[in-house]
Amino acid sequence: MNIALIGYGKMGKEIEKVALERNHIISHKFSSASPFHRDSNIDTDVAIEFTAPDFAVTNINQCLDMGIPIVSGTTGWIKELPEIEKKIAKTNGALLYASNFSLGVHLFFELSKKMGALMNKYSYQANITETHHTEKKDAPSGTAITLAQILIKELTHYNNWSVQDGQAIAKDTLPIASKRIENIPGTHEVRFTSEIDTIALTHIANNRKGFALGAVIAAEWILDQRGLFTMADVLNLK
Repeated sequence: MNIALIGYGKMGKEIEKVALERNHIISHKFSSASPFHRDSNIDTDVAIEFTAPDFAVTNINQCLDMGIPIVSGTTGWIKELPEIEKKIAKTNGALLYASNFSLGVHLFFELSKKMGALMNKYSYQANITETHHTEKKDAPSGTAITLAQILIKELTHYNNWSVQDGQAIAKDTLPIASKRIENIPGTHEVRFTSEIDTIALTHIANNRKGFALGAVIAAEWILDQRGLFTMADVLNLK
């Protein structure tokens, strides 16, 4: 399979390694020095996009216009999803997006969902903490937001989420704390706390390879698909 990499930073280079290990060909490598644009001469089976929120929507739209299935791991653009869905329908294209491509994170999502369903019957308060390296731009992380959305569906006493910034938070609001620390692996924790005890679920990313592997597996999966998908479709978790 020919893969175009849109974004060739640390993540793009890790995806390249995994793709080559799985006997794929990297057909194109786009970066800030050699950007992807509407006039790019591109002949590939699928694109994997890891850039920045300001560029993701343009990159996705251009791939859809070119008839190229695209896997996007960029976060921070999800408010544009309704318009992207219209574009997918118009072009009969394919997009698979995820806030996190780690297979372990999606198992963590499922465990958190089941834990939330259990805790909904009892007097536990939930909170989320996400910790990343200082280079990560968006806060809270896309993974933490996805996690909050999962828990809000299961915990009926929460209606929305909010960043925990020292201000008082309403009882119906699920708090997310974001930390940025030098040279720390991505960590997400869900805590359920009562007067008598605390139960916690934690996912720690040891390296980028897990994210890269998930992205390549997603690219393999989407090749002959049409529509809008997430990793839940790839892993058959829906």
